[in-house]
Amino acid sequence: MTERQQLIAGNWKMHHGGPSGCALASAIVLACGDLAGVDVVVAPPFTGLAAVAHEVEGSRVSVAAQNMHHEPKGAFTGEVSTQMLLDCGCTWVILGHSERRHVFGETNDFVQKKTKAAIAAGLRPIVCVGETLEEREAGKTLEVVSAQVGAVLADLGGRPGYGVVAYEPVWAIGTGKVAGPEQAQEVHAAIRKQLAGHSADLAENTRILYGGSVKPDNAGTLLGCHDIDGALVGGASLDAESFSKIVEVAPSPV
Repeated sequence: MTERQQLIAGNWKMHHGGPSGCALASAIVLACGDLAGVDVVVAPPFTGLAAVAHEVEGSRVSVAAQNMHHEPKGAFTGEVSTQMLLDCGCTWVILGHSERRHVFGETNDFVQKKTKAAIAAGLRPIVCVGETLEEREAGKTLEVVSAQVGAVLADLGGRPGYGVVAYEPVWAIGTGKVAGPEQAQEVHAAIRKQLAGHSADLAENTRILYGGSVKPDNAGTLLGCHDIDGALVGGASLDAESFSKIVEVAPSPV
């Protein structure tokens, strides 16, 4: 049994970066206000971070950025630093999302640099890992995920439980396809074992989320798996009612 508190994080991607983000944040605060025992995080686009952070201030909802640069400042047009995110009210940051890896070419090494910088600055990283459909069909799922986790293992291990790992099979993101509970649990257990290889403390205290077309009708089954400690939610996080239903079915720590 575990005492890890479930974490439900909503990744809004390139949606609700203005006034509509404040409205959505307010609705999520109202919908999730009485649902104790679960950590709730929303990740608006950069343009909505400060406004959403103001909207949720004093509530149980925290704010994450969807990305960041590892350098503290400099000539990096279009990038955002850790201090900028902290100034906006962020306490979390999503790193290495499959869209960053596969659309924008981010490597394991680049994600590691960001993870190290985030932790050093006081931002809690949600590090995403996951395989493509081709890699799964080739039987390389655990090999790929192990390499992605291995790149940030030492950084996460320096402060056990501060960071989070999110397993998101690329073929299940935004496609409506979902890894079955057995498939998801197999990978989560392998990640937990890899964390334990670094330290028992890291394995016991690190939350491992599942992401990939998580919805109210499949969340309960997924979140009931032994090594799944929450969800990184995409499309369903854009609707306060759907998102709150996922929060509602998340089991309390025992």
